Formats: sequence, structure tokens, C-alpha cells
Amino acid sequence: MRILVTGASGFVGGVTADLLSAAGHQVTALVRDATARTRLSRVIEVVQADLLEPRQLAAAGVSRGFDGVCHLAALTRVRESRETPLRYFAANVTGTTNLLAALDAGTRATGVAPRFVFGSSCAVYGDTGTSPIPETRAPAPTNPYGASKLAAEQAVAYQAATGRLGAVVLRSFNVAGAVGSHADRDSSRIIPAALGVATGRRDAFRVNGDGASIREYVHVVDMARAYLTALRATVPGRCTVYNVGSGLGVSVTDVLRTVESVTGRDVPRVTLPPVPEPRALIADSRRIRADLGWTSPSSTIEKIVADAWRSTAVPEPVAARRGDVPIVS
Repeated sequence: MRILVTGASGFVGGVTADLLSAAGHQVTALVRDATARTRLSRVIEVVQADLLEPRQLAAAGVSRGFDGVCHLAALTRVRESRETPLRYFAANVTGTTNLLAALDAGTRATGVAPRFVFGSSCAVYGDTGTSPIPETRAPAPTNPYGASKLAAEQAVAYQAATGRLGAVVLRSFNVAGAVGSHADRDSSRIIPAALGVATGRRDAFRVNGDGASIREYVHVVDMARAYLTALRATVPGRCTVYNVGSGLGVSVTDVLRTVESVTGRDVPRVTLPPVPEPRALIADSRRIRADLGWTSPSSTIEKIVADAWRSTAVPEPVAARRGDVPIVS
């Protein structure tokens, strides 16, 4: 298939683009940052455009008529979204509708209804109070990021209802790890932040509360495989939602202990007051496993941390600037 991958300069998008290419698909990577070319397979076509600029999308050939699309371009930081909500709605909602409009122009010209896989998030559920969370749980996002993802999901579903699109929505639960040249460099997330302390780039890890909050982590390779699997399952006129999670709950304290075990280095902590957020976020992923046969063999916290550590430049620990510490729950 001819497949467009948006957000291919990002962590999950880059792994997904490379995996699709390795599986024999003709991949076009849509990026804003031209330097992403160096991190992707050489056989991947790289085009540059901003999803907020319809003319750039047209110039990049988005309307040429792709068989499949994996839409991963997004802003993804929950706390940042509270400070700049309009920026998040523009990127995640307007960017998605602009992409859908460009693809629809291609569908009308070629008659090809593309297979569309949208990367969403567990943030759409909000604080459910219970885990694991099934797809049947009514979404109730508690931050602009989750609300923007839910609005984009709805746009995708309504477009699929026209019959000019077949869609699958993948709601991910904390993607982590590394493969090849692709690693998570976002130090606002717990594992990169903890590894930053282990390398000495940071002097301590800030824990909000008691460290008992439970999350689950999906290895980036398993997440990319979910996109490949979902592309095959789309049906024109339908939009299906799947959770993508390991089902293995891990506390913040457990993550930090694993980082210490894998790296052989201490991760000093600084304890801060708790912040309002769910105590547990674990996916009920039985639907994607039953319907699509997806599995997550790489998604143990030990393998995720070990692969992320191998991708990290590891100098001898040095004293970091005082106060230069990540804030991660």
C-alpha cells in the first residue's frame, strides 16, 4: 500500500514509518522538521508541510490518493495544554480536519477511500476512578489535551460515516522504550526524566505525592505494530476504537527502582505535594487482542527501560545545575 505517516519526525511516528517500510509498504513521511530525514529509512519519501497550512498540504501531495494514512502528528503534553489550550486545539483538531479535507479531495478525485488510523490517547477518558478502562467507558477528558484528542476522534468518525474513509482510533497508554535511532527525548515524561537523573544530567527526580500512582507502558515497537495491524482492519464507512495497552500496571516508585536496577545508578528523589490526576490508568485491551490479534511481547517495564537506556548517551554522572529537575508524577 501507499501509506502516509504524519508526525514521522516524532518518536512513535518515526518507528511506525520505518516498520511500515520494512513490511514492504511505500511510505511517505509528512514532517515539519526536514532534519527528520536522517532518522528514517532511506527508502521513505519525506515531504515537509504544516498541518495548519492547507496550501502546504496540497503542495506536499497529500491529495494524491493514498491507500492508507497513520496520523500521529500532535501536541501531547497534558500540563502544557492547560497553559496553552488554544494551541492544542489548533494543532490537534484543526490539524486533523485539514488533513481529512486534503485526503477527501484525493478520494473524490481518485475514488479511493483511504484506510485511516488515528493516534489518540487514554487522556480522553479523564479520571474514571476505576481500572482497567474499557473502550465502552464514556469519555470525560479533564484537560485540554484530552479534550482536543476526543474532538479529533469525533471528526474522524463523522468523516468515516460518509463512506469516504475507513478508520481505526488507537487510544494509547504511555508509549516508551527505544529502537534503532528512535528514542523518546521528551524529559517531561517519566522514563526519559529518570534516565536523565541516572546519567547525571539532572540532579534529582521530583515525585508528586507518594509515588504510588499506577500507569502502564507500551513499548514503542509494540505500539508501531498496532498501527500496522489496524491499517489492515479498516472498513470504509466505519470507525472502530481500540485501547492499546500492556495491561501491566506499574507505580512511579516501581519505574524508578527499575531504572536504578537497569542502570546500576541511583535516582535521587525530591517529594512534592500531590497534584490532581488519576491514581490509576490501565487499559482494558482485550478488544484489540481479540479482534486484530495484536500482542505486546516487548512491553515489560524491564525491557522498556533497558532499551531506552541503551539509546541514551551515558556519561559518568556529573553534578547538574541546582534546581534543574524534571517534574513528573
